[in-house]
Amino acid sequence: MIELKGVCKSFGHLKVLKDIYFHVREGEKLVIIGPSGSGKSTLIRCINALEEPDDGEVFLNGEPLLRTTRTHLVRSYCAMVFQQFNLYPHMTALQNITLAPIKLQKKSKAEAEEIAYHYLDVVGLRDKATAYPSNLSGGQQQRIAIARALATKQKILLFDEPTSALDPEMVQEVLDVIIRLSRESITMVVVTHEMGFARQVADRIIFMDNGVLVEEGKPEEFFEHPKNERTSAFLSKILR
Repeated sequence: MIELKGVCKSFGHLKVLKDIYFHVREGEKLVIIGPSGSGKSTLIRCINALEEPDDGEVFLNGEPLLRTTRTHLVRSYCAMVFQQFNLYPHMTALQNITLAPIKLQKKSKAEAEEIAYHYLDVVGLRDKATAYPSNLSGGQQQRIAIARALATKQKILLFDEPTSALDPEMVQEVLDVIIRLSRESITMVVVTHEMGFARQVADRIIFMDNGVLVEEGKPEEFFEHPKNERTSAFLSKILR
């Protein structure tokens, strides 16, 4: 579903991504971990066409993400959940969720609301349909953001550190929703610092450092028997 070939990205003189190659199979749950500043968020933003690589190519379902077609392709395949919830403050939870199905997918209001209530049930927040973001906790806002992404019914879900902006006591309620979603057939790419969560949901884990894909493997192999010294050093600090 996703393939990167030789992707490079710089901001000024800072090289953020250095010759990245990887792929994500349909239905696979890929988790990307690494220290802050390693290029994880930039990588996922290149997949979603929020950043344009300086070199290399991104493919979605075998189609190249070219400048002329990237908006159409991303809307056809991807939905993204950001670090910040990015909900429209003047809209209720229900209105935030139905906006894309109505405006972009041309669904009727009734059909969009039926879809929205279904995914409000999925994230456990049907009773918050008429609430505005200012009346929701951070964890609830992020769960609404997940419902909004699900309502587009795209084949790929991208998560960019979805719990990093939450108070510690709200983290698990969001992780629980993503854990339930990981049992579905949706293709998922998740950038996270939550190691227990990564071990639980990932089919495969990628470790990045300094813009380089350092190591990848299945969770049990990755956490128990890392092959790269940099990976071992990172895990020894995180898992103490």
